[in-house]
Amino acid sequence: MITVLGSLNMDLVALTDRAPNLGETVTGREFRTIPGGKGANQAVAAARAGGRVAMAGAVGSDAFGEEMVGTLRRDGIETELVRRASGASGTAHIVVDGRGQNAIIVIPGANGTVLGLTEADREQIRASSHLLMQLELPLCVVEEAAAVAHAAGVQVVLTPAPARALPASLLAHVDWLIPNEHEAVLLAGGGSPEAAAEVLLGAVRNVVVTLGARGCLWRSQSGETAAVAAPRVNAVDTTAAGDTFAGALAVALSEGRPVPDALRWACKAAAISVTRLGASPSMPTRREIEEMTL
Repeated sequence: MITVLGSLNMDLVALTDRAPNLGETVTGREFRTIPGGKGANQAVAAARAGGRVAMAGAVGSDAFGEEMVGTLRRDGIETELVRRASGASGTAHIVVDGRGQNAIIVIPGANGTVLGLTEADREQIRASSHLLMQLELPLCVVEEAAAVAHAAGVQVVLTPAPARALPASLLAHVDWLIPNEHEAVLLAGGGSPEAAAEVLLGAVRNVVVTLGARGCLWRSQSGETAAVAAPRVNAVDTTAAGDTFAGALAVALSEGRPVPDALRWACKAAAISVTRLGASPSMPTRREIEEMTL
């Protein structure tokens, strides 16, 4: 069982040939509302990759909240731990340009109300093999959940996004830190992605730096390393590629696959996702990942 503690946002996506500069207005091609949020995205990615998944977090009392919970359930994700908060659900306002690149503004909404774990949350985490988290919930609950998981021998997988300085007390409980190359450099205080990974190993047991179209690299405190190339694809929308990678990687690790194999599996899942529009709609099934060639 993989438990995902994280955000649920409704993605409000504007498609345009060129993203506007500050003070500029451009005409877009299309607008879509798509259930997302880093937590929900990772839960969907893991479920479609074949994992048994439970989601913990919060939605608002609006129509967006009901739609997001329904989306999770359709992918077989357990939603008993998704709280209903009074007010608005979280939203992400996304501009996607003609090259598939994006810019995102996140408004937390109900996500900001998750300030601590319930006893049901704690029980679910302790019953899991892996706890998958991000940083779109208040940091206090991320720290609490990591401590609960670590004490129970549950593997903690953390995507440090949106990037911010992280306390040593949190990192000490993290088994797998999965930053992208920009987040890794920010957390390490500079340098190349490779150098940043080495710096971060002083705080966590495993670092996987995602490199976009170039794949990923892995460093462990035990001295093991791997570099995995990503399949070549034509990118349409890179939204949630990192979440797809993290969800698929958690499934592969929970199945006991050797780390290099798990990384290749996750790279294939992420590569498939960028060929499609949107966050959760872009995420591949287990069969699609297995049929993808590097």
